[in-house]
Amino acid sequence: MSSVTDSVIFRNIFSTPAISSVWSDTQRTSYYLLFEASLASVQADIGIVPRQAADAILAFCHVTNIDFDELRIQTEKIGYPVLGVVKQIVQKVNSLQPGLGEWVHWGATTQDVTDTATILQLRDTLDLVSATLNAITSDLRRLCQTHKTTLMVARSNLQQAVPMTFGFKMARLLATFERHKQRLAEIKSRLLVLEFGGAAGTLATIKDGRGLECQAALAQKLNLSVPEIAWHTERDRIAEVGGFLALLTGTCSKFATDIKLMMQTEVGEVSEPFYPHRGSSSTMPQKRNPISSVYITAMGATVRQLSAALYDAMVEDHERATGPWEIEWIVLPQICTLAHAVLLHTSELITGLEVHSDAMKRNLEITRGGVVSEAVMMGLAPKLGRQFAHDLAYELCRRTVQEDLPLLTLLCADDKVRESGLSKEELEGLCDPTSYTGLSVEMVDRVLADTYPG
Repeated sequence: MSSVTDSVIFRNIFSTPAISSVWSDTQRTSYYLLFEASLASVQADIGIVPRQAADAILAFCHVTNIDFDELRIQTEKIGYPVLGVVKQIVQKVNSLQPGLGEWVHWGATTQDVTDTATILQLRDTLDLVSATLNAITSDLRRLCQTHKTTLMVARSNLQQAVPMTFGFKMARLLATFERHKQRLAEIKSRLLVLEFGGAAGTLATIKDGRGLECQAALAQKLNLSVPEIAWHTERDRIAEVGGFLALLTGTCSKFATDIKLMMQTEVGEVSEPFYPHRGSSSTMPQKRNPISSVYITAMGATVRQLSAALYDAMVEDHERATGPWEIEWIVLPQICTLAHAVLLHTSELITGLEVHSDAMKRNLEITRGGVVSEAVMMGLAPKLGRQFAHDLAYELCRRTVQEDLPLLTLLCADDKVRESGLSKEELEGLCDPTSYTGLSVEMVDRVLADTYPG
């Protein structure tokens, strides 16, 4: 096993069949052939190459016609696979009529073919990402609606903070994924662009001023945008998509981290979807370990590390580079396969998430009222002053721990609290977690109103 994504055992955990197909040798080579066939076709249309040559090139350009063993040998010898593909086309077409195959790859360079194929692979990748994102946001909307008023504790520095609702927690996640959908739509116009400029990007080999016409026709044929200028060594497009996938998987990892913490035995507020023996231990039968969350955080961290390499790949020399470009060949397939696996794990986790509202309620009670100390402070502040009320609440919260007494009991017995004029009923209201969720419900509704099914 050279990579977990190639492993028979691990590949469907750290990748997915759909994304593995996109970044396979077969698909990449298919896109090389699509470029060459499309180029010959449009060049025949505008009179650059003979129609007979274009037809013969098109007839050969199916991946089943490629000898992959020979292509491997040629790639190891030459250093790039494109020339090996071109040689096979030339050889086959020339066998039909001598010289006919010489019209293949007319005016193009290796990087034109490679970059355009990469863009087509990225288009397929983003289609998969978009579909999974839509599934995630759809299920999150359901969770938000179902648990809009499900009371739980918010946490700050891993300590109990104030009450909120589980729907509020999920709505924050939903809003983040909706922003990612916006980012995805925005980067597509910059990313899905043809590369076709020849040796240094100037289209010097296409004579009679037809270079831009040929470029535009090829872009249309491949359903890509026309570049404003060559971008052989301007790699912002590739780095941007890597950065986007780092952001996206970072959000998934934040969610997975929360799930791991909420699954702790002492917390028990949620569980990952149950399958027999899922997360079981080889020696501790009682355990139900987080599994999907673990994979999400591990793969998400790897995507972020690999994406940083794409920023190094931007530092390219002159018009055609000596090495940084190949960084993309190494990390981009890994970034994309891992990222789609992260999204799929996240989607499945959200779909089957088990929410234990009884545990959420129980955890609100373990501080004996400390979780609403801010509410108490703000209730006393108009009478006693905010800082005084803060210090008083602070001291009473310490006593709830030391004396194992409810905060309400200590409040009712405190002279300063009695001097404030607040009644027992008012103090009970301040100590009721259900009355101190702020605008949790309203904010959930606002997020739901601003998002739409994909």
